[in-house]
Amino acid sequence: MTPEAVPLGGPRFQTEPARLYREMRRDHGAVTPVVLDGDVPAWLVVGYRELHQVTGDPVLFSRDSDLWNQWDLIPDDWPLLPMIGRKQPSILYTVGERHRERAGMISDALEAVDPFELRGHAERFADELIDGLCTSGEADLIGQYAMLLPVRVLARLYGFSDEEGPGLVTALNDMIDGRERAIAGQTHLATSMAQLLADRKADPADDVVSRMLQDKSGFTDEEMMNDLMVMMAAGHQPTADWIGNSLRLMLTDSRFAASLFGGRNSVAEAMNEVLWEDTPSQNIAGRWASRDTQLGGRRIRAGDLLILGLQGANSDPQVRTDASALTGGNNAHFSFGHGEHRCPFPAQEVAEVIARTGIEVVLDRLPDIDLAVPADSLTRRPSPWLRGLTALPVRFTPVPAL
Repeated sequence: MTPEAVPLGGPRFQTEPARLYREMRRDHGAVTPVVLDGDVPAWLVVGYRELHQVTGDPVLFSRDSDLWNQWDLIPDDWPLLPMIGRKQPSILYTVGERHRERAGMISDALEAVDPFELRGHAERFADELIDGLCTSGEADLIGQYAMLLPVRVLARLYGFSDEEGPGLVTALNDMIDGRERAIAGQTHLATSMAQLLADRKADPADDVVSRMLQDKSGFTDEEMMNDLMVMMAAGHQPTADWIGNSLRLMLTDSRFAASLFGGRNSVAEAMNEVLWEDTPSQNIAGRWASRDTQLGGRRIRAGDLLILGLQGANSDPQVRTDASALTGGNNAHFSFGHGEHRCPFPAQEVAEVIARTGIEVVLDRLPDIDLAVPADSLTRRPSPWLRGLTALPVRFTPVPAL
């Protein structure tokens, strides 16, 4: 790795990521050498065209983590192992035809979700959460709302009972938090998924898990359980951050003030703007080069790890020539990935319905909502991977619960 490698971490990923990605492109080009925790080398792809090339060629840039040329140097307690682990029995690390079959199973199960039923679940859980805070006149829309909504809706779609929902919320947020309760959260989620699979084998219903079990491609219970955990985590945290980042934008940017007074088109515009400018999934690991190659003027060796710089590519001046202009209906961003390992289209649609419904319920129920702190005091979680607020304190006129 080159001596000018940039640490993939530090406060600038929270405080000024746009400027940081500009400096990376200026100083290193579209493919930037970076070092991960423990001085582990990798490449961060921040060029739009280069990221399109990487995600569009699953043979040259594989999802098979066994190819990594750094495994001999990775300790068992490396903090990024949960994110960049050895091949696991989930869709994340499956390649080739088996991946296509697996992605098809998940897409088919999600595509059968009734959109009216989905919105109904999202509205019901959103209203329950607003009922719990609307009489106080103040709230944190991250901890008391956004971080609690997506997983409740997803749990209902998958086949869990409403009574199991709160426990799954706690477990998943503990797992994502990555602190002392992370392992306990992961264990609770895995146990719950295994039990749901067993229940639906014995008693099928009209839900995502039952439809996955109907697939005849021969997937094991372990594979399905791991896929469900990936689907739950990938569907929850980025959607929660999409809600939080969009509400922040609407509360701090005058261009979206109409949203606060019932302008529903502005909600969609703000959500799309966030996917370009403040996407929840900033950087994703990863792809591994299957042979020596060239990318963005860099020599990539077989087994090198490439980090997908989604936010860096979204802000590439070759595609965003005027970064101050609203993106309108342009959805050619990388926020859901690209290529055969992208987020499945039905999953994108589920996330969008949950996020938009969650935002609209806030605006409907709390029409005079406003920030309770200066906008420049809002802080982000300390991560170069997922970008979300630690809190979004707001005030409003107290209203009765429904």
